[in-house]
Amino acid sequence: MRSKNRGQIRIIEAFLAVFIIFSSLMVSANLTLTQNKTKCDDLASLGLQALMKLDSGGSLGIYIDCEDWFSLRDALNTVLPSGVSFNLTIYNKQMQQVNNAVISNGAFNSQEIAFVEYVCASQGSIFHCYIIHLYLAVAA
Repeated sequence: MRSKNRGQIRIIEAFLAVFIIFSSLMVSANLTLTQNKTKCDDLASLGLQALMKLDSGGSLGIYIDCEDWFSLRDALNTVLPSGVSFNLTIYNKQMQQVNNAVISNGAFNSQEIAFVEYVCASQGSIFHCYIIHLYLAVAA
């Protein structure tokens, strides 16, 4: 009787092994999808914090009013961590592009790109409202 059950137990063992392997593959595929979304959300949060930090002292509005694009790029390079590429475009309230120079620190080689939209008001005697589009990616 024992020798007859031996083949059945081996077949059940093989089915269980296949089930465990496929279920582990399914779980790992779902984990990588949630990790990629989390990285993109973290990148967007990092970009928003960088713009808020520059705007808290009023320097962001000053850079834009003076059209000092190189200093703005340097300030973003300082605030953002190394290894993060960015591209910044500034629009006025009519959605016309204000910056005539490219405000960027490199090419985007990553497939994960985060987008941040930020509204900035200048603190000068004349009120100006700007809409800032910031694209971020992890440099490869």
